[in-house]
Amino acid sequence: MTSEKFNLAGKHAIITGGAGLLGIEHASALLESNATVIITDISESLLSKARETLEVNFNPEKIITFKMDVTDLEEIRAVVNQIEDQDIRVDILVNNAAIDPKVIDDGNIVESSRLETFSLDSWNTQISVGLTGAFLASQNFGSLMARDKKGGVILNIASDLSVISPDHRIYRKEGIEDKSQPVKPITYSVIKSGLVGMTLYLATYWSDLNIRSNALSPGGIYNEHDDEFVTKLSSLIPLGRMANRDEYRSAIQFLCSDASSYMNGQNIIMDGGRSIW
Repeated sequence: MTSEKFNLAGKHAIITGGAGLLGIEHASALLESNATVIITDISESLLSKARETLEVNFNPEKIITFKMDVTDLEEIRAVVNQIEDQDIRVDILVNNAAIDPKVIDDGNIVESSRLETFSLDSWNTQISVGLTGAFLASQNFGSLMARDKKGGVILNIASDLSVISPDHRIYRKEGIEDKSQPVKPITYSVIKSGLVGMTLYLATYWSDLNIRSNALSPGGIYNEHDDEFVTKLSSLIPLGRMANRDEYRSAIQFLCSDASSYMNGQNIIMDGGRSIW
């Protein structure tokens, strides 16, 4: 039987970027713990698909969706107003929205990820979603938590690459000259490290109101990657494999519930041990 401390019955959790792979897993984790989830995403079609996926296993009445661009302050405030109009109390915020830039597509370079040629537009767009979006969401939804003085949780989804440097060798492709070889974009490390810094700031900012802030730093999640990449990445992980998509659910449940009531300002790294090698 699940400990009562993990029970989120009566709680409402907002998930930004909630219609993607990890967002749906986060929503599933919270629904398993009896929370009502408020899924936001920039894509209405993905929101619709996410709802359909979740309704297979969970009560549709516990799934609320809003189209929301985390980089658009007016859209965020519109969602805040709708939540207030529906007399919904925000208990949990999961900052999950991010851009996962595609570098290689069928062997052709779509956009250079190399530092020397990384565009300012790409930098601004990715920082805007992954870091500025988390700031705006925390500012607005966190303020709702603070206003009624009933506590809350802000959970930032970072990465094991918030604490280690990417190994660019695993992205190399045969037949591409060195100066054009794909690498993990600089924005990824900057954003994920920034989220950990934001976690520390938020952990003390509203602590007197019992609003806790922590980060979860997942390792690589298997999502139909090609065999060569899986082999390369798995060789860097002591457990010898990538994560299954549902293996972070228990951590989400722990960090968003009273089971972690004395945890604040921490970055929980779940990467199969990659960051300790």
